[in-house]
Amino acid sequence: MRFASLGSGSAGNALLVVAGQTHVLMDCGFGLKDTLLRLARLGVAAEQLSGIVVTHEHGDHIGGVARLARKFNLPVWFTHGTLRNQPKAFAGITRPHEIDPHQTFAIGDIEITPYPVPHDAAEPVQFVFNDGLRRLGVLTDAGCSTAHIERMLSGCHALVLECNHDNDMLMNGDYPYFTKQRVSGRTGHLNNQEAAGILGRLDVSRLQHLVAAHLSRKNNTAALAVQALCGVLGCEADWVRVATQEEGFAWLEII
Repeated sequence: MRFASLGSGSAGNALLVVAGQTHVLMDCGFGLKDTLLRLARLGVAAEQLSGIVVTHEHGDHIGGVARLARKFNLPVWFTHGTLRNQPKAFAGITRPHEIDPHQTFAIGDIEITPYPVPHDAAEPVQFVFNDGLRRLGVLTDAGCSTAHIERMLSGCHALVLECNHDNDMLMNGDYPYFTKQRVSGRTGHLNNQEAAGILGRLDVSRLQHLVAAHLSRKNNTAALAVQALCGVLGCEADWVRVATQEEGFAWLEII
């Protein structure tokens, strides 16, 4: 199993997971032309996609889902709450599938387990991807951790973990008070130290890859995010990858 990001941040998100001939796109927050260019950068054509799984209805995660699905007749999986909250955003999708936030399902060679997260959306989930031997856990767009989240991510072979902001940078920055409270709240986004705290409570004995994701352009730096995560693992800084808004990250293979 291998995975790569088309881009990660408040201007758009998409993660591609591949096992065998199955290509699953998690979210798509980019316009159609941009998405196709970002896929091509990874050596993938849209015709190869097996489907799209959606975490929640915020625009940086679903902005490009419907156009991509309509153009290439792709199936899309989302929770009932996500669909109910933004029915117009998913209009015209011909192969919709509602998922239970606690029920595993399969797309081709990939088994996908959703799990609920605390975020200011209607019925948000994140996912663990499994090819039968290896597990990739993804956690972004969560304001805090839960025991269930940590059970889901423990023992994964690879993790994509939100490090949205440095708390000092956020609180001393120029965001309005309301926005600061939203971002830092229990249904907002994880800061570097919160992400590190989660990592420290997981079984990381199988961990091959760790990616810091969904970094704020204004309220974080790659160096601060990496420093926080490395402090838990005791690893060198270059072992932790950072997903960027412009480039995402290149292919990582789980062996």
